[in-house]
Amino acid sequence: MRNFLLGAAIMALLAFGIKYFIDQSNIQETELQSSDLILNQIKNVGKLVVTEGHFAEVISYKDNKEFLSGLFTAKKTALVVVNAKVQVSYDLSEIEYVLNKDSKTVVITKIPEPEIDINPDIEYHNLVSDLLNQFVPKDHNLIRKKVVKQLEEKVMSSSLVSNSENRLISELQKLYILTNSLGWTLKYNDTVIDSQAEIEKLID
Repeated sequence: MRNFLLGAAIMALLAFGIKYFIDQSNIQETELQSSDLILNQIKNVGKLVVTEGHFAEVISYKDNKEFLSGLFTAKKTALVVVNAKVQVSYDLSEIEYVLNKDSKTVVITKIPEPEIDINPDIEYHNLVSDLLNQFVPKDHNLIRKKVVKQLEEKVMSSSLVSNSENRLISELQKLYILTNSLGWTLKYNDTVIDSQAEIEKLID
């Protein structure tokens, strides 16, 4: 009887030990699967061309050159009509983050700035120039720079940027939902993201 009880106790300990190691193995495997899912979510985002729009602009270009201490001025003017295709995108492959499997934490340390791609189609009208102040390639370069600068200012205050930010927020929300469902914590630097509303604050 004593041998039977001893044998039963040994079998119970073996069974408990086997179950413990199986459970531990399952926990480690689950944690590995969780971290792989999060890594895939981050890597699969890729580059987002989030919004595209068209802008029109009319610019007056003037350039005056003075001669003989201001006694004579040579002028040139042009009316510049611009139609531009604009894309605003976030390259989320440039997101910087730290993934800690032990604490089950994903810390985003950097969110990239929006990239603005402007392709202007420039047409010149009413070109007028004096003999001593003719249009040269330098003028076209200056006009193009002025056009791009004005369009950048216009784009930054337009709905294109806000729409692209909404797309960025949507992608970050997917990451938050995934980490939250797996029992992980999502942070931006030292700030814990504990709601989808918190993500919107990251872009402000």
